[in-house]
Amino acid sequence: MGKNDPMQSLGSNERPAGRGMSMRMGSAGMAVMLVVFLVAVVFAANQNDVIGWLVVIISLGWLLIFGFVVFSLRSAARKAAARLQGHGAFGAPGQSPAGPPAADRARDLKLDHSFKIVQVQVGVVRDYLGKDEGMVERALETIEITSHNARSMMKGSSEGPVEGTVVE
Repeated sequence: MGKNDPMQSLGSNERPAGRGMSMRMGSAGMAVMLVVFLVAVVFAANQNDVIGWLVVIISLGWLLIFGFVVFSLRSAARKAAARLQGHGAFGAPGQSPAGPPAADRARDLKLDHSFKIVQVQVGVVRDYLGKDEGMVERALETIEITSHNARSMMKGSSEGPVEGTVVE
């Protein structure tokens, strides 16, 4: 991890590399808007005419809008960073930002479905054993395909799913 690595600085009190620039830009923009407002006030006070005071009101409105946007974005960014850091979103390399629980849940649901298919096909084999060899053969093929696919989900195998006809 290098000095400018944002992952390294999240755990410490340092700012991440990209965040400091946006904070400085927001502060610089706020300073510019404040200077524009103060200049408008000074000119309006010196000239003492209606147009000068309208410019003051308009610049005050822009200052308030800009301030609202800057402070809302800063607070939203802080909340998002705290949420991401609190949920461990920046985990090990190769780990998705959503983390493993969502992937594990999906895999578990697929495995559960595979086991249900196997249970149904075992019932088919019991019902048709000695009566209809074609039905038993198709049920055994379905069990084989489903078991292969389930094992590949568990092992993370690079082999693709087995193709065939599923009998339910």
